[in-house]
Parts: sequence; structure tokens; C-alpha cells
Amino acid sequence: MKVALVTGGATGIGAATVQSLAAQDTSVALQYSSSQKEAKQIADQLNAQGFKVEIFQADLSQKGAAENLVAQVKQKLGDIDILVNNAGVMSDASIIQMSDDLWDEAINVNLTAAFKLIRACAPSMVSKKWGRVINISSQVALTGSANHAHYATAKAGLLGLTYSAAKEYGASGVTVNAVLPGRIETKMIADRSVGRLDEWLSQTPLNRLGRPDEVAAMINFLASDASSYITGAAINVNGGLVMG
Repeated sequence: MKVALVTGGATGIGAATVQSLAAQDTSVALQYSSSQKEAKQIADQLNAQGFKVEIFQADLSQKGAAENLVAQVKQKLGDIDILVNNAGVMSDASIIQMSDDLWDEAINVNLTAAFKLIRACAPSMVSKKWGRVINISSQVALTGSANHAHYATAKAGLLGLTYSAAKEYGASGVTVNAVLPGRIETKMIADRSVGRLDEWLSQTPLNRLGRPDEVAAMINFLASDASSYITGAAINVNGGLVMG
């Protein structure tokens, strides 16, 4: 049975990914930062259905948290075969008004944690000649976003990390890909869509928001053997909002 670590797995895209991977005979480690209630609820529900999900608390903005998380997962479930770097934080501030703390938080959680988790998981993947790393970026990596320069910068950085890791580990049978969600039905989007939903839908050829399970389906595919010749890809799941 493969072992997957999904960061930010308690809500939204992460929660849908945990459910999708667990249903594919995968032991899933669900990392959460503050959403303990939601994490436990998901784990209890899936375990009751005969799947295997364990929850792990970690504040990935803190030094050493990523390495400690991987060690805990390995002790409980074994080596990590599938890493989904989904944990993210988004705040609102213009460049002029943005504090160092806001900038550092966005970079640490959205980008640096992904790097540290890949670094910690890669050795066992390389030794097994099999591994899957899926980094969850965003459309804003390609378009930028006013008042979210820190978030867009981190998500763009994930693309560079993806391409570099794909080149480093390809010969070892480890694939590394990025998924770029558009506007998906999550709390993050709900909080920012007030008064703008009609505008957003008009910009999206499919004329609707996406569902978390639609992103999870792509993540699940990239985590499977069916995607064995795909690496270094940045795949849009955004209803046509950004093309190319």
C-alpha cells in the first residue's frame, strides 16, 4: 500500500484530495495547522469506511516543522511515496502596506515548506525508484494578483521548484508536477468573491466556479501509475480562465 502525505488536508482541495487518494488503496497522512476538528472529522469518516487516514498537526511556517512532520509520518505509516504540497495561506495587503511578517509567512508556508518536504521525502523515493510529488500552485503564478504579491510570488516559485526537482529526480523514477487551480469553491475564494462573483464567472469560459473534487481528480491522476510519463508539467484546472 502506498503512503501519501497531503498538507493542508483538512479543508477545501486538500480534503477532497485526502478522500480521493484514500479511496485508491493509499494510506494517507493528513497534515493540518489549526483545523483539528475538520481533520478529525474527515479521518473518522474515512476510517469508518475501511480506509486508512492518520492526522498530523504541524505549523509549517516554523523552522524544523517540515522535517519533524515527515519523521512522524514515517514512524506511523512508513516511507512517503506520494507528497502533495497543498498547504497554503493567503492574506491581503498592497506591496506598500505589506509587513515583513506577512511576506515571510506567505513565502514560508506556500513555498519554503514545499521545498523542505520534498528534500525530506526525496531520499526514500529515489531509493525505491518510484515517487510522486504534486505541488499545488495557482493561476496567480501566471497572472499576478493585486494585493497578493506575496502569495503570487510564492506560487510562481513553486513552478520553478517543480521544474528543477523534475530534472533532478526524473532518472530515479520520481515525477514532480504542479497543478494550478483557478477559482474553486473554497473558503479562500468565498471570502474574496463577495460583490465580484458575476465578474469572475464572466471571465471563465465554463461560467462557473470549480469544485474541490475536480482538482483532486487531477492530483489523484498525477499520483497514479497512469501518469508515469508526465513530469515537469504545470496543469491548469481553472475552467479556461487562464489558457496555455
